[in-house]
This record gives sequence, C-alpha cells and structure tokens, in this order.
Amino acid sequence: MAKKNNYLQRFFDGRHVVIGIPYLWFLMLALVPLLIVLKISLSEMESTSVSSMLDWTHGWPTIKLNFASYSFLATDELYYKTYLSSLKYALMTTAICLVIGYPFAYFMARSPKHLQPTLLMLIMLPFWTSFLLRIYAWKTLLVNNGVINNVLISLHVINEPIAMMNTPFSLMVGMVYSYLPFMILPLYANLSKLDLRYLEAAADLGTSPFKAFWLITVPLSKAGIIAGSMLVFIPAVGEYVIPELLGGSDTLMIGRVLWDEFFSNNDWPMASAVAVIMILLIMLPMAIYNKYQSEQLEPKT
Repeated sequence: MAKKNNYLQRFFDGRHVVIGIPYLWFLMLALVPLLIVLKISLSEMESTSVSSMLDWTHGWPTIKLNFASYSFLATDELYYKTYLSSLKYALMTTAICLVIGYPFAYFMARSPKHLQPTLLMLIMLPFWTSFLLRIYAWKTLLVNNGVINNVLISLHVINEPIAMMNTPFSLMVGMVYSYLPFMILPLYANLSKLDLRYLEAAADLGTSPFKAFWLITVPLSKAGIIAGSMLVFIPAVGEYVIPELLGGSDTLMIGRVLWDEFFSNNDWPMASAVAVIMILLIMLPMAIYNKYQSEQLEPKT
C-alpha cells in the first residue's frame, strides 16, 4: 500500500503535471477533432447529417468505411490542381517573404541596441489592428478607382486604371503583407545572436564582405530561415480569407474549396477528405522541420 502511494505521489508531482497538461491540451483540442474529421471523411452524407460508421449485422458490430470521397479526390482534376495551386502560392509567398524579410532582419540585428526595440515594435504594429481590416484596406488600394490607380493617373503615369484586384498579383500582395512579420521575427532572433567575431576573423583573412556574408552569416542563420519559412508556408497553404477577398477565379486555393464543400455543397465527407489531405500536406514540412531541429539539438562529438 505504501509503495502504491509513493507511486501515485511521484506520478502526480509537479513535473508530471507540467508535462501532462500540454499533452492533455493537444489530445482534447487537436487530436480528437482531427479524428472526428477523419471519421466524417470515411462516412456517407445523409440529407442533413453523416451516416454512422458502426453497423450491427446479425447482432455483430461491423465498421463501414466509405472511401468514395478520397477516390473522387484522386480522379477529379479540380482538386489536385487546387492543391498544386495552393502549394505554388504558398511557396511563392515564402520565397518573397524570405527575400524581403532577410535584409530587414539583418538590418534590425545590426542596428544600435537602443533602436532595436523600436524596430521590433514597428514589425509587430500591424497585429494591433484586425486582420480583416488590413485586408479590406488593401482592397481600397488595389481596386480600379482606388488610391494607387488614382495617384498614378493624377501623375500621368498611366492613362487608364490598371486591373490589380482579383488577380494573382493582388493575392500575392495580401499574402506577403500578412505573413512577412512571421518571417522577419525568427530571422531577427537568430541573427541577433550571431557572433560577430567570425566576421571579424574573415575580414582579417582578406575575405570580402559579400563572401563572408554568404559563407558565414547565411549558414549560421539556417535555423532562422527554416523556422520563418515554416511559419509562413504552413498557414499560407490553407489560407481562405485573402484568396476570398483579394483573389479571383484564377487564384483558387484549397481553403476556398474547403469552404464551398462544407457550406455551399453541404458535402461534409468530401470537405473532410479535402481537409485531411491538406493536413497531410502540412505535416510533411513540419516533419522536415522537426527532424532538422532534433539534429541541431543533438550534441556534437
């Protein structure tokens, strides 16, 4: 009895409670909903609800799995073209954010210490306003009679408005604008910890500044590049609001298809199957990132 009490006491000590709470949170708010979505994707739609997977035949329970939604996904070109389109726009967003964000993060990390908090606040300033308001603000800028076209016409740069709204251009502008801070912040956190003595040693050995940057700074900031890329790419794949408000019919992404299946077509199994495949696509870069992080944390002998 005393041994059992000691075991319970060790199990419910502070360490296990602290570790167990995040696992419980993940189980309740991530794994269970994912299993529910998976269950719906393997069911059939019946008027306003989905069928039960458990059926009783001659007093014995049988499980009915319906793979019709997945087979339809594999045969209908609309869905895999949409997946490819989502991956394309997510990769383009990630690349553009990296090209823009790396110099900005580098400038922030090399700025005087007293200016860095101000620059960091300017990066986080857009988060103080609503995401929807910021996207709607871009609509007022990009429409044919918007601010940009009116300014260009008044300066006699153009004679008629440029069609920027509901195009891939407007979609990329909104995506890059929205996700750029998620690229800059991890890069800044990584570059600010860079030991400048490596660059000083390279300069003493006659290395040019550009060569030192490419051979020393970039490799040492690889962790920040990967972290920022994952933070941009993963949510960009399933983005719905920006394609809906700024994109047109040529910028169809999987988030909009998912919405249409759920609320327009009322086809829950198909929508759930689309969501499951999208989650699998997102899990691949997450697995690559976790593998890289574990390799970085391993002690080097």
